[in-house]
Parts: sequence; C-alpha cells; structure tokens
Amino acid sequence: MTGDGPAETADKGAGRVEPVEIDIRNVSLSFGRTEVLKGIDLKIEPGEFFAFLGPSGSGKSTLLRAIAGFGPTPRGQILLGGQDVVGTAPWKRNVGMVFQSYALWPHMTVARNVAFGLDERRVPKAETAKRVSAALEMVGMSQYAERYPSQLSGGQQQRVALARTIVVEPRVLLLDEPLSNLDANLRVQMRQDLLKLQRRLGITTIFVTHDQEEANTICDRIAVMADGVVQQVGRPDEVYDTPANAFVAKFLGTANVLEGVVEQRTDGNAFVLPSGIAIPCAGDARAGAGKLVLRPQSISFAQNGNGSLTGTVQSAEFLGGMIRYAVEVSGQTLLVDEVHNRGSGRRQAGEAVSLDVRHQEGVLIHD
Repeated sequence: MTGDGPAETADKGAGRVEPVEIDIRNVSLSFGRTEVLKGIDLKIEPGEFFAFLGPSGSGKSTLLRAIAGFGPTPRGQILLGGQDVVGTAPWKRNVGMVFQSYALWPHMTVARNVAFGLDERRVPKAETAKRVSAALEMVGMSQYAERYPSQLSGGQQQRVALARTIVVEPRVLLLDEPLSNLDANLRVQMRQDLLKLQRRLGITTIFVTHDQEEANTICDRIAVMADGVVQQVGRPDEVYDTPANAFVAKFLGTANVLEGVVEQRTDGNAFVLPSGIAIPCAGDARAGAGKLVLRPQSISFAQNGNGSLTGTVQSAEFLGGMIRYAVEVSGQTLLVDEVHNRGSGRRQAGEAVSLDVRHQEGVLIHD
C-alpha cells in the first residue's frame, strides 16, 4: 500500500454504519442582529452524499456547525434519525466532523491522533488498537502510523483527519471544505477517494464547499445557498439544467442570463432583448418581463454564416478541451463554447461571426 488512496481490502473492524436521515426544520440563526440562517428546511436521505454549496457568507458552514452542535443554539429543529438534537451537547450527537484545517495534534503520532476520540470514550485498549488499524487501512495510511503530522503531506494529513473521524463510528459525517488546502490535482484524487470511502461506510454525509465542480462530481444532491437561504435543492444535473433563479444559474456553472420580455406572437413565442433581437421560446411561456438562461454550449458558431445572430468576437479563454469566446451581439455580450481540437487555432478579437442558438435548451425565469 502506498498511501495514495484508500485501501480496497475488506474492513477489519471499521464496517458500514446504519445510515440515518437528517431532517432540518425551519432552522434560523443570528449573530447579534445579523441573521445568517433564515428558516432552512431540508431533508437528507439515509446514506446520501449531500452538499451545501454556496459562496462565502451564504450560511453553509454555519448550518453544518449547527448540525454538529458548535456555535449558538439555532431556532427550529434538527432531527438526526428522528431525534431532535438542538440544544444537545456536540459530544452527545455522535456526529463526526472533518475541518478545513484538519486540526491534528502535532505532538501525537498518526496512530495516537486517530485513537484520541476512542481514548476520550474510554474504549478498551485492545479494541482501540483494532479500530485504529482498520481506520488507517481504509484511508491508505497504515504504514504512516508512527509518523507525526509535520512529516506528512497535506493529502496525507487529510486522510488522517478522516480516519480520526470515522474510527469513532459516527452516525453522520460532516466535511467542512476539507479539500480547499490541497493543490488542484490532489483535490481531484481526494474527492474520488472521499466518495469511495463514503460508499463503503454507507454513512450519511454532508459536504460543504464553494466549488461547484467538487459538488457536481461526487454528491448525490446539492442545496445551493445564498444569504442564509436555500435557493434550490436537487441532483447536480437537475439544478444545472433547470435553475430556479438567476443566482443559481450563474453560480452553478457559467451562464448567459439575458434580460428581456416574452412576447406571444402568431408565429410562436419569442424572448425579445432590449436591442430588439428575438429568440424563439417555448409555446407555453408566460408573457411579460423575465430572464432567459442560455449555457455557453447552447450557442454555436454557424459554419455557413447563416446563423440567427451576427456579432463580433471580443475575447477568448483557452480552457483545455474548449475555447470560451465572448461575442458582442447588438450591445449584448454572449459567452460561446467551442470544442478545441489540436492545431485548430482560435478565432481572433474583432472577427465577425454568425451564431446559432439552440433555444430549446434555454430556461425562462420570472424572478
């Protein structure tokens, strides 16, 4: 075993736990006069890998800490397996939390760090040794048991923090931006390792992140949060494809959010921009002011020059597998993605282009 990933061997004392439901009912919380959680209602299914996703200040970490029992007591109910834990001391909730900083004891070896929670619970030494060994094996850190945190990489320290949390067999696993201190390549590896570990344990898990890619790739469902309010809940693809409002559309991926008016016409409904440009829209679209969400991949360059829109390239971003162009169309900037092929080059600023819009992929929002 190299320590590069969780062990694939059978568990030896660190088996699956009985997953529990988390039911959050009308939870609110204030710091002084500042209300940071505003009537949160969420239900997380047993064994689900769930994400709280949002920008800084959205309330996602505050909500996670409220579930753990840290910080001020919120109003409302937080039920773990049907039991309301609001007002219950953190150590009586049997939840495990992995912090962004990992919070390892620098003077203790890896094995002693992992054993700390069991020692506090006065678990017999023989049972402690068995469970520590199993937890370290699960995260691929068995051969580092006698090292100290200062002798480990960031990814290895993160694995030790995970082992220390799962060794006490919590009912719920809470992860507060655990990958933010890792470099990009290691984050990709670690998020897959987290998913494998969560599936092996079967434990209900909440993952807090501001990174949409992390949430999209490993979580069953996500709650997008802003200003202490849950904006939308659903599978990542559902939320991406059908955002509930402009904030969700912009936060969960890149989006063109166009303001205009839906007009009902004899030849079909149209979304009309201030410039007068009309984009076809659904036949049942409600007339009136609104927003049209179009993803960059829903707009393409017309090869024959006969597209429905004409414009001028303003700039280009090379993103590896694609190039994202900003195109000015009658005073409106549209983002357009084009697949990049080796040697294909790129369009130049100032180049006149013609665009096709797959209007059936657009989402109308009436905020």
